[in-house]
Amino acid sequence: MNDHTPNGAALLDRLRAALTRYVILPSPEAADAVTLWIAATHAQPAWAHAPRLVIRGPEKRCGKSRLLDVVEATCHEPFITVNSSSAAVYRSITEDPPTMLVDEADTIFGPKADGNEDLRGLLNAGHQRNRPAKRYDAATNRVESIPTFAMAALAGIGAMPDTIEDRAVVIHMRRRAPGENAAPYRHRRDRPALRDLAADLNLWLRADLPTLEAAEPSMPVEDRAADTWEPLVIVADHAGESWPDRARAATLTLTTEADDKGQTSASVRLLSGCRTAFGPDTALPTAVLLERLKSDPESEWADHGTAGLTAMKLGTMLREYDIRSANIRFPNGQQAKGYQRADFADSWTRYCPALGPIPEADVVPIDREVRPSRPSLVTAGQSGTAPIAGTA
Repeated sequence: MNDHTPNGAALLDRLRAALTRYVILPSPEAADAVTLWIAATHAQPAWAHAPRLVIRGPEKRCGKSRLLDVVEATCHEPFITVNSSSAAVYRSITEDPPTMLVDEADTIFGPKADGNEDLRGLLNAGHQRNRPAKRYDAATNRVESIPTFAMAALAGIGAMPDTIEDRAVVIHMRRRAPGENAAPYRHRRDRPALRDLAADLNLWLRADLPTLEAAEPSMPVEDRAADTWEPLVIVADHAGESWPDRARAATLTLTTEADDKGQTSASVRLLSGCRTAFGPDTALPTAVLLERLKSDPESEWADHGTAGLTAMKLGTMLREYDIRSANIRFPNGQQAKGYQRADFADSWTRYCPALGPIPEADVVPIDREVRPSRPSLVTAGQSGTAPIAGTA
């Protein structure tokens, strides 16, 4: 390395020190992840995917906006989208895109959000290349193809939609505890030095875009998570020293944390809930399955809709996994509309691997598609915690 070649590891160390000077991050792994995400914005033309950075907290004054300030000062060409029109945002994205920054993102994705459909669509589509938006230009009588690919950081209270967090490095901010101190950040005083650091990062990474684009790092995660974290790991490998190991540790820690905090789709959470609700039973009437799902005071199903999860909504959500209710004759002679455990086995294996393998003895089928000749003997009032006779 000659005197004019930037030291990547030293630059990342400087960036991490700046982050932790102004912001109290929830863990060392979170600090490493944000550092690598910011650095990755300077090499966006090399990436196949544009990971999002979600900065969320349960309440106000958790440091979300302060972290976004530091990201703005150190990332590549920051473009703040607060109060920006969708047309302005779309027109700002080029083949070498800016970094989109969205503060108070709950105003875009929250229950009272209105009129931001185009921006939501851009943030969903822009994670992957070759997902352009199509717009008709009446003045030229032509259909235009507008790029959407751009890295984006979003800060807000509470969770973002699954479609965003599934494509994001998620940082769970917290209020500072007594004894946790951070230096005050002043835009005019502190930003110039951070922009100088951003310029150094840009110089380092832009010099090796072909190398970065061709990199195929070993990843500790798979599928969508690997797509999201790959640019960060490539940057760490390019820097060397301790960063490759730290990047992979951060990947594992934060993706595991996301799983532990339930950052999966509602449908996958329902699959997991159904496995718990079935217990040792091979089949359950729909009414009993619903009772068991809603009996857990910590579950979301009692509050899913105005009256809790209904049989119709349950059927709609499970149908996406090719799981359907049927008329079932239970071993005790009762007949009712219900679900068989065997029908869940494949989906549990594919979408809920953390729950472990499905024992073969637990998926013995029961005769189905028998039309009851009289009303079901299993009513919604039956206990939701006791197994149906003969089904264990």
